[in-house]
Amino acid sequence: MSLMHENKTAPSHTDSTADKATAAKKSGDIFADLEATLDEVADTNPRIRIKDADGEKATADLQALLTVSQAVNSSLVLDDVLKIVMHKAIELMQAERGMIMLIDENNELKVRTAHNLQKEKMSQEEFRISSSVTTQVAKTGKSIYTSDAQCDERYAQQASVVELNLRSIMCVPIKEQGMVIGVIYVDNSNQARMFLKSDLYLFELYAQAVAGALRNAAHYDSLLNLKKYNESVINSSPIGMIVIDYQSNVTTINSTALEILEINSDAVSALGDDKPSTPLLELLQPDERARWRNMINTVIATGQDLADPRYFHNTGYIEKVLSIKITPTSALPDGKSGLIITIEDITEKVLMEKYVILSEKLAAKGEMAASIAHELNNYLAIAATNAELMGMNIDRNKLDKAKFNAKSIVDNIFKIKKFVDNLMDFAQPEPEYINYDIKHLIEDMLFSLRVQPRLKRMHFTIDLAQDIPNLEMDVGQIQQVLMNLLNNAADAIEERAIAEENEGREFKREIGIIAAYDEQADLVTVDITDNGIGMTEETLGKLFTPHFTTKKGGHGLGLSNCRKIVESHKGKLTASSTFGQGSTFRVTLPRRRRA
Repeated sequence: MSLMHENKTAPSHTDSTADKATAAKKSGDIFADLEATLDEVADTNPRIRIKDADGEKATADLQALLTVSQAVNSSLVLDDVLKIVMHKAIELMQAERGMIMLIDENNELKVRTAHNLQKEKMSQEEFRISSSVTTQVAKTGKSIYTSDAQCDERYAQQASVVELNLRSIMCVPIKEQGMVIGVIYVDNSNQARMFLKSDLYLFELYAQAVAGALRNAAHYDSLLNLKKYNESVINSSPIGMIVIDYQSNVTTINSTALEILEINSDAVSALGDDKPSTPLLELLQPDERARWRNMINTVIATGQDLADPRYFHNTGYIEKVLSIKITPTSALPDGKSGLIITIEDITEKVLMEKYVILSEKLAAKGEMAASIAHELNNYLAIAATNAELMGMNIDRNKLDKAKFNAKSIVDNIFKIKKFVDNLMDFAQPEPEYINYDIKHLIEDMLFSLRVQPRLKRMHFTIDLAQDIPNLEMDVGQIQQVLMNLLNNAADAIEERAIAEENEGREFKREIGIIAAYDEQADLVTVDITDNGIGMTEETLGKLFTPHFTTKKGGHGLGLSNCRKIVESHKGKLTASSTFGQGSTFRVTLPRRRRA
């Protein structure tokens, strides 16, 4: 008979050792007598309670247990923990082979790692054992060991025991909060390394330490998977996302944000990287940093969300329209407060809106033209008919009817004139004044104009102060003024460019737009500067005179109308120029129209 034992309530035992000894003596079974004696010794003097001469051994065992416990808790990666647990179990128990099995989501035991004495990994096929041992331990939560499987009737006939000449086998449960989550199994083929009951006590204590390490590793694995999932969701989102701290350092940035802002991922170091976090402002174009700094500081100061539904972003070679929202947060990974910035590229949406509006305008113009043609044809048809009849009546000497025909022709001509006058009045409707952000007006206008071939060659310098308030204005009229000034600047630049290039000199076409706010005077100024051909003093004196022009085919009404529009807004339009060097037009507008 083998020294087979099932530990039901480790480390205490329900079977009475004294009863075993008595029964063994009565039966005359030498092996049973030996087992009972060993049980009696182990019960009264287990390794962890040995004193006197064996005290050093107990201390060594506890020291070894402490060492392996520290080792198995040295990592949070589950696979690494399992590997360490297995190595230390073999080392602690001086076993030849060992295996860890964990209960999976289907409530089945699965081998997670198996090693031999040389700490070499073994496959499940190489590591053959009786599944009844591991299943029983997992099911009952009670440890099992046998000192000699060759003589144990439960295992002696099993192929693995016979082929591997297994002697000692020990299997203990791994429990978490009273629930079995797996088992640790070790065995020996060397009879000199027979497991004793005191080994079982030590192994069970080790299993308790292992349970804590596996729990921590499992929690870490769950958090890691959650982190990967969140990163996957964020990176696959069509919305750009940037998280920064209050010092504007990047803690998180997704691939969409990098793509929208045209930022190279290699230039960004976020929270958790080896390098210090990259300041967000350093990743932006220099001429946009002041505006971003103002938005960030506003959210930090107020603690409120800030949204810019139409932010015009210049990457250096292409302009985009972005929708930006900045939200404060107090849940950064390092426990600090920061900001969440969401960015959406709405360039295509804005372009589509413009195309739709343009097509609607064209359709409206087509319908209007058809209606005008129909109305005019009616008047002309009546006039033509009366003209024909008048000739016939004169030939017949019917002068009364001829006079009627003449009067009808004149009446219809007056109707045509009145109709045309009404059309002219309709073409110049009354201004519609609203409060509007002139910065958005300028950015929107530039976004539309820059696609024009001749303006693509221009280098724009834009400086729009962030403190400019909304103005009371007719948006369409002010945009008409600015567009006229920009087109004039482009014409002047092109004229000089031709002259410079004909002389064999390189020429850089430059247009500057500077907008500022004078809080004391409550006025907004917009300067449009070019490095074009410039104007003489004589030309400057006549510049705003109706029908005065220096352009071939020009009608001379553009600047005159621009001044009228600006003055109707209670503002001023002025010009300064140096011939051969360029010109500057300044539009000055009050914040509110005064009566």
